[in-house]
Amino acid sequence: MGSVSPSYRGHRYPVEVISHCVWLYFRFPLSFREVEELMLERGVIVSHETVRRWCLKFGQAYANALRRRQPRPGDKWHLDEVFIKINSEQKYLWRAVDQEGNVLDILVQNRRDTAAARRFFRRLMTTTGGVPRVVVTDKLHSYGAAHREVMPSVEHPSHKGLNNRAENSHQPTRQRERAMKGFRSMGGAQRFLSAFSGISPRFRPRRHLMTASEHRAEMTIRFTTWEQITGATGRPTAA
Repeated sequence: MGSVSPSYRGHRYPVEVISHCVWLYFRFPLSFREVEELMLERGVIVSHETVRRWCLKFGQAYANALRRRQPRPGDKWHLDEVFIKINSEQKYLWRAVDQEGNVLDILVQNRRDTAAARRFFRRLMTTTGGVPRVVVTDKLHSYGAAHREVMPSVEHPSHKGLNNRAENSHQPTRQRERAMKGFRSMGGAQRFLSAFSGISPRFRPRRHLMTASEHRAEMTIRFTTWEQITGATGRPTAA
C-alpha cells in the first residue's frame, strides 16, 4: 500500500516535529503543555496551542491511515459500554473490539437504550463493511433488542464473563480521562477518543506475550509504519 500522508502545506515546522508531537499526545497520558516541554528538551520550540491544533488537524487522519493498514477485522465482535463524565454530565462510551483486541469503533452517546445500541450496531456494519459471525455482549437488554432488529442471523451470546476483552479495552481510555480531568463536550470526546483508539493501541502490543527481542522487532515495524503514513523520515530536531 502506498503512502497516505496528509498535506503539510502552509506549516513552517517539519513533518517530523508535527508527527512526533501528535504521537506523543495520543500515545502517552500527556497534556499539550507537557508535550511542549518534552519538545523543548530536544531544542524544538513549539507552543502547546500549536500542538493542540496539530492534534485536531492530523490526529484523525493518522488514525484512519493506521486502520487502513490493519488486517480485516475478525469475525467475533465484543461490545461494551461504560459511562464517562462530560462537563459533569453522565454519557456513555460504546466500544467494539474483535477477538484479537483490535478496536473496531467507538461512539459517544447520551443513552444506553435500544436506540443507542441499534445505532452502534449499524455504525459498526458501515465501518467494517460487513457483519460478524458472533457478537458478544454483556446482559444489557438493549443489545438483545437491537441485535434481533439489525443482525438477527448473527450468533449472540450475552454474559458478563465472556466480555472481558471489550471491558479491558476501556482501561487506557480511563487513564486518559483521569489525566485530562474529564471531557468538556460530546463532540470533543468523540474526536479525541476516535483518534486515540486508532493510534494508541498500535503502539501497545501485547508485551507480556513477547520476548524482549520480539518486542523490539515489532515496535520497529510499527514505527516504520508510522513514518510511512505520516511522511516523516526521522527524529524531530531543532531547526
